[in-house]
Amino acid sequence: MKKQFVVALSAITLGLLSFAADQMSTWNYDNAHAKIGFSVSHMTISDCDGYFKDVSATIKASKADMTDAVAEMTAQVSSVNTDNEQRDQHLQSPDFFDAAKYPTITFKSTSFTKTKMANSYVIKGNLTMHGVTKPVTFAAIIKTGTNPMSKKETAGFKVTGKINRKDFQIAESTPGTMVGEEITINANAEFIKV
Repeated sequence: MKKQFVVALSAITLGLLSFAADQMSTWNYDNAHAKIGFSVSHMTISDCDGYFKDVSATIKASKADMTDAVAEMTAQVSSVNTDNEQRDQHLQSPDFFDAAKYPTITFKSTSFTKTKMANSYVIKGNLTMHGVTKPVTFAAIIKTGTNPMSKKETAGFKVTGKINRKDFQIAESTPGTMVGEEITINANAEFIKV
């Protein structure tokens, strides 16, 4: 009797896991409608903006409000673009990102939490850059809708936050009066439901 109960319980558990997997939705990053950007102060008098051209990302969620979502993102460091080729090459050098040694920047979320404001979330996760992984927190506005052209369900993310480059051991000898230590993240991205 006990053995039959264990077998039945196992079957139910497997069935529930299978059902949960069936309900999980995957959303793919739409490169044509996305930009992972950053901004940093230069000599404390102006800001320099840039972004990564080569990015891949997915979001998996079973809840419509995405409170159980898991986001994963990978940016290729060699694709950094600040509209200045010489500066971009310098950023890829060992003085900054060291793209040859650390070719990617990755992020994996650990939680999506809704706030009291409409469409507003706090996203927490682990950011790995320059061989260092640190917990980070971003604010996000998330909206969903149906693309009238493709008829596909689409989610729009506007993500903002700040990180410190020295937390990731980037350009530690470069003074903050030359290149700011605080980096502002500004990401806008659309994800298409598979």
